[in-house]
Amino acid sequence: MTTSPNSRDDAWVLEATIQTARAADSQWQEQLDRLRTIASYDPETQTWCARLGALDLAGVQMLQTLFDVARVYGTEVCLTPVAVPAYWDGPAFTRGPDVAALLEAQADRDRRLGQLPLA
Repeated sequence: MTTSPNSRDDAWVLEATIQTARAADSQWQEQLDRLRTIASYDPETQTWCARLGALDLAGVQMLQTLFDVARVYGTEVCLTPVAVPAYWDGPAFTRGPDVAALLEAQADRDRRLGQLPLA
């Protein structure tokens, strides 16, 4: 289920973090050319990032591209549900109780046992 771009409460997107695989020059360039169509590069982390808010045609094509580059080039792809970023103006998935619990656990990942959340 997806929500409209204006509804941020109880919404999430699927974030793909992509680590390119080492390859010969021609394969390296092919890999980058495929990723550029669906993701943006973060030079600080040296990873690519893509977000998906709906399983529409564009979303399915993005997932297929991720699976293809992983299969062909050995690219590492990690999919994680995340809260909708403030700048996101696309569709978002509706947050069910299981996803809400996962998002809360990920937000608390660096909090030590017994330490209360700040907000």
